[in-house]
Amino acid sequence: MLRMLQKRTSMVKLLVPRPRLNTTIAQTTTKEIPTIKQVSISKSEKTVGRWFLGVSGMVFVAVGLGGVTRLTESGLSMVTWKLTGERMPRSQEEWAQEFSKYQQYPEYKLQVKNASMTVEEFKFIYLMEYIHRMWGRAIGGFFLVPAAYFWKKGYFCPKTKNSVLLLGTLIGLQGLMGWYMVKSGLENRFEDQNDVPRVSQYRLASHLAAAFVLYALSLSQAMSKLFPSEPFVVKAKKAFNIKGLSHMTKGMVFLTAISGAFVAGLDAGLVYNSFPKMGDSWIPDDMWQFKPIQRNITENPTTVQFNHRILGITTVSLATALWLVTRRMQLPKRANWAINAVFAMAWTQATLGVTTLLNYVPVPLATAHQSGSLVLLSFALWLSHEIRFLKYLPK
Repeated sequence: MLRMLQKRTSMVKLLVPRPRLNTTIAQTTTKEIPTIKQVSISKSEKTVGRWFLGVSGMVFVAVGLGGVTRLTESGLSMVTWKLTGERMPRSQEEWAQEFSKYQQYPEYKLQVKNASMTVEEFKFIYLMEYIHRMWGRAIGGFFLVPAAYFWKKGYFCPKTKNSVLLLGTLIGLQGLMGWYMVKSGLENRFEDQNDVPRVSQYRLASHLAAAFVLYALSLSQAMSKLFPSEPFVVKAKKAFNIKGLSHMTKGMVFLTAISGAFVAGLDAGLVYNSFPKMGDSWIPDDMWQFKPIQRNITENPTTVQFNHRILGITTVSLATALWLVTRRMQLPKRANWAINAVFAMAWTQATLGVTTLLNYVPVPLATAHQSGSLVLLSFALWLSHEIRFLKYLPK
């Protein structure tokens, strides 16, 4: 009997809840009284995020300026390059000296319209190229000075340090690539009077691709710092891989934009100014006139324009498919906004492209079309950011 009473007493002790006064106080202290270090890290993350956003914004403007420079044929007006920057002419005599340097190169010699160019007309194309170059150097300064300060203050985590080093390298290479591109248009490789002096379309595409990569990395870093993506679960009977489709769309946006650089480099937007057909045909007869046949892909203006059309149509199709398959999914508000933005901008960009083509590539429309490609890429990056931690849960 005594043993049974002892057993019951021990069971009652186990069932009685133990006091948790000390534990509760510890938890409250940890949650409600953050340390100074936690607040400092939060502020530094926001500061670094705004800085990354500023870098991406400056790159966006640089791409737009580069498009205007190319469309106004201003890129070959400055025939020298210095790392620290060229001094702009100040007197009429200095302007005359710069103009005389320009007259020694193929663009002036072979372009019939340049035969009557005046110093005042030369000033415009020179200023366009000068602004583009100086803006590029301003990006370098805007990146380098804060980066050195943030690094010294310990604002960067190891992962961010790697990104900063990569971005710094890309900015430096971008400046060198810009001059390497311009140099191709100053070389004595244009001998026939029918030749059109222009920069190499391969170097132009490489220069643009590097700018897009630089923009994408800086914008992605900014988004991760300013509004980190959150995990969420989608309940679906048959889970469609929208992450894969969003990455495909993003990749196609990038590829279409780079093909646009070949269009710009070869003035391919001026060969068939009709849509949806190219002239009277769906597939023109002069698409494969160069030998070997693979040269046509990057050197035949007709083939280059055809490829750009197909890539653009594919991009719009993927964006539309992505929008359709997500209509019945319960996604977070920001993810839905991003999908709608990609869908709307894809159709806007396609409309801008067709309008530019039908109007024989006017500078304002062509500039808007090139800038539109970056806007579309921005929305595609935003979407990838929002669904980064998406998980599926079968119904």
